[in-house]
Amino acid sequence: MKTLVSYETIYLLKPDLTEDNLLKIVEQYQGILVERGAKNITIENRGRRHLKYPIKRVKDGVYIQMNYEANGEVINLIERSMKINDSIIRYMTTSIN
Repeated sequence: MKTLVSYETIYLLKPDLTEDNLLKIVEQYQGILVERGAKNITIENRGRRHLKYPIKRVKDGVYIQMNYEANGEVINLIERSMKINDSIIRYMTTSIN
């Protein structure tokens, strides 16, 4: 069994998403974590915030924070999926020790 490490992933969604689409995206990534055996999953919507500078011509974004314990393979899978998702402007995963 692989060792579980604590991670935090924050991703930034486009502000023009409907509430339903936003929930679908959050549930999609939560589902990936559950399928791959992540533990202690907490997800928090940090709300819509104005960006200091435009990213991909977007001036506002909705921040979502996920904290969980998983192995490194899960991180690769989630980040690969976020990279091709047009609704996600930016994402960042950090290890919490």
